[in-house]
Amino acid sequence: MKKEPEHQVNERITAPVVRVVGEGMEPTIYNTKDAIKLAYDEGLDLVMISPTANPPVCKIIEYQKYLYELKKKEKERKANSTKVVVKEIRLSPQIDDHDFEFKLNHAKGFLKEGNKVRVDVFFKGRSILYKEQGEQQLLKFAEALFEFGKPEQMPRLEGKRMIMIIAPKKG
Repeated sequence: MKKEPEHQVNERITAPVVRVVGEGMEPTIYNTKDAIKLAYDEGLDLVMISPTANPPVCKIIEYQKYLYELKKKEKERKANSTKVVVKEIRLSPQIDDHDFEFKLNHAKGFLKEGNKVRVDVFFKGRSILYKEQGEQQLLKFAEALFEFGKPEQMPRLEGKRMIMIIAPKKG
């Protein structure tokens, strides 16, 4: 069973007049029947590419080739759009220097790859009393990553966590 075309092609075009464009031809306004005949004479299809224009714009092209070009453009557009990935690193308020450096190196790698880094300090039990220590750790972390990224969001407390987001530097 053949699938119905999703575009208006040849006899499915309902507009009385259309602007016809194609390779090697001047954009001209035609009666729809004349435009379809012109396309058939060239062994091609008349495909409506802009139904909202006044008059609607049609192109003389092979329909399958037109679909292929649309898919190719869509694929290219998807490839150019970047996906933002947020990597998470968790610190504690009383983190050891070695552990701090280890996590810092991970964050540098993530930022070099172009990912955002979400750094959080998790307060267990009564350690929530030392919020200043957690904030100091986050600010120290951001300062150490200054050449790789900049804080997108300064430290803020959410429940038992203090969170900061660092975005990679462009270029």
